[in-house]
Amino acid sequence: MRIVVKLLFACTALIITSCGGKKNSKKAENPISLRFVDEYVLPAESALDNTKVGGLSSIDYANGSYYLISDDTESPRFYQAEISFDLNGFDSIFMKSVTLLKDKNGLGFSKGGIDPESLRYDNGSFIWTSEGNINNGVNPFVRFSDSNGKFVKDIDIRDRFLIHADPKFGPRHNGVFESITLSHFQKGYWVAMELPLKQDGDEPTVDETDSPVRIAFINKETDSFEKEIVYELDNVARQAKNGHSFELNGVVEILEYDTNKFLVLERSYAMGYKDGGNTVKIYDVDASNATDVSNFKSLKDRNYTKATKKLLYNFDTIRNDLTNGVVDNIEGITFGPNFENGNRSLIVVADNNFNLYGSQLNQFILFEIGK
Repeated sequence: MRIVVKLLFACTALIITSCGGKKNSKKAENPISLRFVDEYVLPAESALDNTKVGGLSSIDYANGSYYLISDDTESPRFYQAEISFDLNGFDSIFMKSVTLLKDKNGLGFSKGGIDPESLRYDNGSFIWTSEGNINNGVNPFVRFSDSNGKFVKDIDIRDRFLIHADPKFGPRHNGVFESITLSHFQKGYWVAMELPLKQDGDEPTVDETDSPVRIAFINKETDSFEKEIVYELDNVARQAKNGHSFELNGVVEILEYDTNKFLVLERSYAMGYKDGGNTVKIYDVDASNATDVSNFKSLKDRNYTKATKKLLYNFDTIRNDLTNGVVDNIEGITFGPNFENGNRSLIVVADNNFNLYGSQLNQFILFEIGK
């Protein structure tokens, strides 16, 4: 592992080209295994163009560059980075430029009015999500911005994902659009809830619970929500301790690698642990036979088939190989370029919450996908 920082302070404009951004239409191979390669940590004091590098809630790779959204609620932004590595590990991470995201009027966002969580590059623009602020009456959104961070358009959101007058319906605070991925053949996007809708099920606990979350398809041509499938969350992995009671588990990112097949990052958290309290897993998920539940107002007492999930990787297996034995607040996942042996790379990134809740890491972890 290496704790290093190599920031490139650049004022050049962010230039994005579309070449190389298309996915191979050839049928993807099913991931068999993940091999841990290396860890890289950017120090908490890292900065670029008067912004603190932190809150890194997603990562995407396109055209040789990486894009990472920062969930700063007062100054939402994304970074363009250059990440160099090989089969022996990371060489360097350069934060090359930063782009501020603007509201519909071309201005900055008001404090507490946005909670950016996931961002994906698509053909010269960016689609990104905000969980809003349910407790303060601010709805979530799925939005497009251009390469300069300017507003392009919003996606119409189904009512079930918006704040509801009936407190038994609608999304939970900090449990809405945590993740998004381009569909495998780029005909649309999949967006996932972090937690169940109130009308669908309960939040996970350490005990057995029924906690189904919806993953919805957005048609690129119509900019509308269509099919919805169900993914069942695990229980909370560990119980909070040392006088604490806060614990949760949810979907933090998804990545479609073949038609109706996904890698799903599921993160459980419990307060009171010296190792950070995070239990992070990657599941191989198949939704080929999952029921379309888009016409179900509630999932309770309904018959349907959920997506199947198979544990692909548990980060507990590498905890001792990581800085301070910490699996941090991992929230982002992306495929990178192939290694020299032809195997594909996979990178995850952790949101350090700007160290508001104690010492956390801007943690990058590199994997090799085995065939």
